[in-house]
Amino acid sequence: MMKRRQLPALVIAVTMAFHVFCTPALASELPEDRDLRHAFPEPVILIDVGHGGIDGGTSYGDILEKDINLAIGRRLYMVLRSHGYRAILNRTDDYALSDDNRWLKNRSRHIRDLAQRKELSEHIPASLVVSIHVNWGRNKLKRGPLVLHQNEGRSALLAHSLQRSLGQLYNSNSLKYPELGKPFYLLNHIDSPAVIVEAGFLSNAEDRAMLTNHQEQQKIAEAIYSGILEYFTIS
Repeated sequence: MMKRRQLPALVIAVTMAFHVFCTPALASELPEDRDLRHAFPEPVILIDVGHGGIDGGTSYGDILEKDINLAIGRRLYMVLRSHGYRAILNRTDDYALSDDNRWLKNRSRHIRDLAQRKELSEHIPASLVVSIHVNWGRNKLKRGPLVLHQNEGRSALLAHSLQRSLGQLYNSNSLKYPELGKPFYLLNHIDSPAVIVEAGFLSNAEDRAMLTNHQEQQKIAEAIYSGILEYFTIS
């Protein structure tokens, strides 16, 4: 396990029970002997919003993955909160988490971004981590959600619940089962049960119409919530 480092104040959207908000403009760091666990006596769901800032993720014309991830992430947060779950967003606006990472001496912005996401997951008593992303494929006919999981039973169980719930929304039989996300940094370095939700293929016209529509984004968020609820029910 990595030695605990100083954590810059990230934008954290906290549940109604605490009404705690940290702004992204804050540059102060927590003292090394403190973390955020004291603020959360009960486990929370950490929503990892993929990409941000200079890192737009995949794209189609002027449609950027980072914006879709944020829109779905915000909606998922509100759905979870409305049902009484404590949830945290690690990004609530368009900025790169790598900018907050001042503790890792690495020239790679991408590595600093991923490490910052991991570090937050260690400072919060997260019962699970759901990372929101959008997929891309050379085959424009390929569509539907895909959930990637850790090589760990709880993560696999969560992934199956999410895959089933999202598959029903998309009415897609092309991707019936989640997959092991072996090469992905977050899934290999986070201790809590974690999954990556690829909410659809931006390269597919039908999926793209869903991913960029506000009402459909809400349905995607609700489907993710339903998968999380099923996981908590059976785990």
